[in-house]
Amino acid sequence: MSNPRKSPAFTPREVVGELDRYIVGQNAAKRAVAIALRNRWRRQQVSDDLRDEIHPKNIIMIGPTGVGKTEIARRLAKLAQAPFVKVEASKFTEVGYVGRDVESMVRDLVESAIALVRDEEMEKVRERAIELAEDRLAQLLSGNGPAARPSGGMGFMAPPPPPPAVPRLGDAEREKLRARLRAGTLDDQEVEVETAEGGSPTFMRNFSGQGMEEIGVNLQDLFKNMPGMNRSRRRKVRAPEALKLMEQEESARLVDTDRVNREAIVRAETSGIIFIDEIDKIASREGGGKGGPDVSREGVQRDILPIVEGSTVNTKYGQVKTDHMLFIAAGAFHVSKPSDLIPELQGRFPIRVELEPLSGEDLVRILREPRNSLLRQYTALLDTEGVRLDFSDDAVAEIARIAQDVNERTENIGARRLHTVLERLLDEVSFTASEQGPKTLRIDAVYVRERLASVVQDEDLSRYIL
Repeated sequence: MSNPRKSPAFTPREVVGELDRYIVGQNAAKRAVAIALRNRWRRQQVSDDLRDEIHPKNIIMIGPTGVGKTEIARRLAKLAQAPFVKVEASKFTEVGYVGRDVESMVRDLVESAIALVRDEEMEKVRERAIELAEDRLAQLLSGNGPAARPSGGMGFMAPPPPPPAVPRLGDAEREKLRARLRAGTLDDQEVEVETAEGGSPTFMRNFSGQGMEEIGVNLQDLFKNMPGMNRSRRRKVRAPEALKLMEQEESARLVDTDRVNREAIVRAETSGIIFIDEIDKIASREGGGKGGPDVSREGVQRDILPIVEGSTVNTKYGQVKTDHMLFIAAGAFHVSKPSDLIPELQGRFPIRVELEPLSGEDLVRILREPRNSLLRQYTALLDTEGVRLDFSDDAVAEIARIAQDVNERTENIGARRLHTVLERLLDEVSFTASEQGPKTLRIDAVYVRERLASVVQDEDLSRYIL
C-alpha cells in the first residue's frame, strides 16, 4: 500500500508549472494551492509529536464563474494523487430540514478515496488477474466449463447445491488455447458466463439517498449478503468480452477489500481535498437582517464549521477524522462578501485569493496553450471524419473578441463562453462532416465574422444563443 510520506513531493514551483499546462493565468491562486500541497509533504517529515498539531491552512477563492477556480482544485488533486470531491454549499440544509447533511461531503470523499486506492491495487494485480481469467476462459472454450448453477430462491430459502466438479485442462492444452486467445483467433467464439445482477433489491429503490444518510447500517450491504439476494444470471458473450468480465472478477478477488478500506480512510484523512463551491450562497446578505432565508444560511455555516475545524464522522467504513483534510472554498461573492460569513468560519479559511476576470488576451491563450485546449479538442473530433480544421491567428483573436464582447454585454461566464461561440461557429461543419469526405477547412477571421455576425449584432438573440 502507499505511504503518505511517499506521495509525490512536488516543489511549489513545479506545481505551478504543472497547473500552467492546463490553466491560463491566476498565478496567485496557483501559488496558494502549491504552498498548501507542499506544506502537506512538509508535515509528513516533522516529528510524530508535532505532526498532529500542524493543520492545513484552508483557502477561499474569490472570483466570477468560468475563471478556473474548480479546475485549479481538481488538477491539484490529480497531481497529488489525492482523493477529491466537489460539493455545492447551496445543496446543504441545516440539520432538521429536508436536504443533504454536511457530513455527506466527508462520506463522498471516503468513497472517492476507496475508488482511488482500489484502482491502484487492481493495477498491481492486473497481470495475475489476466492469467487467471485466461485460464478460466480456456476451460470454457475447451467445452469442459462448469455446469450451469440451478437458480436459487429468494429470501431465507436454502442456497442451491454447488455444481459438480469438472476435469481440468492439461498444461499443454491450456497454453495452446491461451496463445490462440492472445492472437485473436478465438474472438468470434461465444461462451456462456455467469454475471452478477446489478442494482438494489426492488424495495430498496424506494428509499431516497438523502433521507437515508444518517442511518449507520448500510441496508443495501445487509440485504446483499442474505441468501437469494446476491443473484446472478448466465448470458452468452464473445470471447474478448468474456475475458474482460473474468479479469474484473479475478482482480476483485485478488484485492484485499479490508486493506483497501483501511488505506482509503488514511488517504482521505491525510491527503483528502474537499472543494466547497458556491460558498457565497450561504453567506448572509449585507444588511439583510436576521430573518427569512438568512437564518437557514447561517445554520448551514454552523453545521459546516465542525467539519472544517476537525471532527469525527461516522461512515460505513469506519470513523473518519477531518482534522487534516484540506478545504478549498470558492464563490463569486457578487452580492455578499467573505466578511458576511460567520466569524468562526472565516477564521478557518485564513488564506483568501482573488481570481481576476479573464481578458481578451487570456481567452486567446485559453484557446491555444493548454494541453486540452478547445481548438485541439474540436480539431481532433472532426479529424475522425477526415475533416482537418486549420485556425488562423486572426480567427482565434476574433473568436476571443466575440466571446469577450458577449460576456461584457450579457452575463460574464468567463471561459465557458468560448464553448458556446465555438459550437455556433462549427455548427454547419459538424453537421455535414460525415458527408463531405477528407478535406481541409481554413478558418480565418472573415469566416468567423460571417458565421457569427447576425447573432452577435442582435443583442436579444445573442442572449439566447451565445
